[in-house]
Amino acid sequence: MIVCVCRRISDREIARHARAGLGFDEIQFELGVATQCGQCEGCARDVVAQCNGSCPTAHIKLATNPLEGSAWNPPSPFLQASPAV
Repeated sequence: MIVCVCRRISDREIARHARAGLGFDEIQFELGVATQCGQCEGCARDVVAQCNGSCPTAHIKLATNPLEGSAWNPPSPFLQASPAV
């Protein structure tokens, strides 16, 4: 999603910088986010807060089943459950 329309900065780009340990002011200097009209500042700050360096894995959900969500690794027919006795 584009956060800063003036500079065409996405939430992914802001998050990548935040995960690298940069704070909002450093990201603002580096990317130019929220330096023109300023309408994106609140959203940009929210992205930084969610993805800061102290929590680089924010919003990642671990699969409870190791095969869950792995479309590239379909279940093997050899791993089928044995019939109940």
